[in-house]
Amino acid sequence: MMSGIRGRDTRPEMQLRRFLHRAGFRFRLQDRRLPGRPDIVLPRYRAAILVHGCFWHRHAGCRYCTVPATRPEFWQRKFSANMERDQRNIAALEAAGWRVAIVWECALKKNVPAACRPLLDWLRNGSARSKARIEIDAAAAMENQQV
Repeated sequence: MMSGIRGRDTRPEMQLRRFLHRAGFRFRLQDRRLPGRPDIVLPRYRAAILVHGCFWHRHAGCRYCTVPATRPEFWQRKFSANMERDQRNIAALEAAGWRVAIVWECALKKNVPAACRPLLDWLRNGSARSKARIEIDAAAAMENQQV
């Protein structure tokens, strides 16, 4: 079963890529020169976008963030290692002067345009004074849908 889990071209990643492309953004995929090989890299905006699955990257408080009943110790070690690696990669990207966006899988489940609206604003209004990091989850997507 684990062999069927992909590391790239996942459904949430493809949804986000299609949306960004339609919005006029051009990007690179999984640039090996950057720490952690971010899913989407926009060199013009000096931005790296990480599309995180709620299960694998442990989205706190998310209904998709579950722990399998079999071998819980193994899974806890695996999830801890994933979270530590994510933090290291994000810190390395920010130290290299990149802005980092984390888009959670749950945000892209219902309404991709509503979920991506803050991301588009963050990209377009990017400057030295703007936030170096943005995180988009289902709660942020619902908030944008109501506005």
